[in-house]
Amino acid sequence: MGLSGTKQTLVGDTPVADDSLSYRLLVEAVTDYAIYMLDPAGYVISWNAGAQRFKGYAAREIIGQHFSRFYTEEDRAQDLPARVLETAAREGKFESEGWRVRKDGTRFWAHVVIDPIRDPSGRLTGFAKVTRDLTERKTAQEALERTREALFQSEKMEALGQLTGGLAHDFNNLLMAVLGSLELLRKRIPAQSQQLRLLDNAILGAKRGAILTKRMLAFARRQKMDVRPIDLPALVHEMTDLLTSTLGAGTEIRIRFPDALEKVMADDNQLELALLNLCVNARDAMKNGGRIVISGAEEPAGDMLPAGRYVRLSVSDNGEGMTPEVLARATEPFFTTKGVGRGTGLGLSMVHGMAEQMGGRLVIKSKLGEGTIAEIWLPVAADQQTQVAVSNAPPPSHIVAPLRVLAVDDDRLVLFNTTAMLEDMGHTVVEAGSGEEALEALCKESFDLVITDQLMPKMTGAELMRAIGQRWPHMPVILATGFGELPSDIKIKGPILNKPFTESDLTTVLKAVTP
Repeated sequence: MGLSGTKQTLVGDTPVADDSLSYRLLVEAVTDYAIYMLDPAGYVISWNAGAQRFKGYAAREIIGQHFSRFYTEEDRAQDLPARVLETAAREGKFESEGWRVRKDGTRFWAHVVIDPIRDPSGRLTGFAKVTRDLTERKTAQEALERTREALFQSEKMEALGQLTGGLAHDFNNLLMAVLGSLELLRKRIPAQSQQLRLLDNAILGAKRGAILTKRMLAFARRQKMDVRPIDLPALVHEMTDLLTSTLGAGTEIRIRFPDALEKVMADDNQLELALLNLCVNARDAMKNGGRIVISGAEEPAGDMLPAGRYVRLSVSDNGEGMTPEVLARATEPFFTTKGVGRGTGLGLSMVHGMAEQMGGRLVIKSKLGEGTIAEIWLPVAADQQTQVAVSNAPPPSHIVAPLRVLAVDDDRLVLFNTTAMLEDMGHTVVEAGSGEEALEALCKESFDLVITDQLMPKMTGAELMRAIGQRWPHMPVILATGFGELPSDIKIKGPILNKPFTESDLTTVLKAVTP
């Protein structure tokens, strides 16, 4: 006897109501969702076109098989399929997202809903399972998150760079006053004095501070670079003795370069310092000694650099590696995992700034227990317009005659120190605390030379230089700065005196601008 009031159709030998048949045909035709049934034990008893499209199994291959085969090995090891069915039966529904496995072994990100099916008496007769393939959406979300993270890191590093550069500038001003005064004082102490050793120690400390600020400026990308074509294998081989003596007998160094490698655009001094930093870090990561491999290869830019050819200089170690948290902060200034007194935390940040300033990039790859690979990517010289910095030729040998100098600086400590140096050299000095005061002094008196600080309120040193050039075009002007280099929009014709400078540095610059 058929269903009362419902038209029936035979499906095989079984009479089925037309509305039930239509529903089944509809489900089987759906391709955007995997819709299928499980028996109470989790074995597949129906299969639609969407399930076949997502998971790769035809109905004849999967019906009668346990649905746990769609789960990853990790999930099966934790007995997740059984717990999923238990949750659905107990709570009336199970819903989640996770990785599932296709017939060919590839994974896809699935949104899964499982509902229990019960008969009128409440007995569990099976489960209805609906799965959506959300792999494209997840991939897009992950790409967006990576882009956001990259932007966040870029903004963070830019802010840190500005902060670090500003701190370095202020430290250079302080060191200018300290180092200059100490050197002037040293000239006035007899060579046999017991106080001379203390004074030399203070000078050494101030010079170490100056080196520290150079590293800070390198991170901030404000350190002046002498960029030129460099033969990378030759540079590394020439450093072998230095690396061997620095790293110690417990560290094995291997150098691997191809027979032919394009020259790169770099500052050789900065690159040597960067390589030494990376090797020291690698040694420190290998507690009981180990092997460091220095290698190089030409690589395409990829997604992380402007189009062009690059050489990848790699320093790899078999040390303890880094956790993801440490790796994420590795290039931040002052961040270090070394003990107190064993590092400033500026090594990797300096390398990072140097690489970017030379048109490349620092890439660090590391896993805990698997060692670390630090890569400096540098542009191939043949692809770049060679920009060689002004030659460091020996200064003229003539003796500078006594000059009348206008010294300009808004920092009274630095101004006092500059004046003291010039007077110690036999020059006459008039002081000005701003660009406006300097112009007023120039209108009242005649001078042979102007030395001015760059970063001053209201009128910078570059602006003062331009104003002097318009009214006194033959007046030599020396620009002093606590930054390693000036912004690209500032064009300076005369020499630049980097703070902290010594009396010897000052003498060299004076010789260069006086007849």
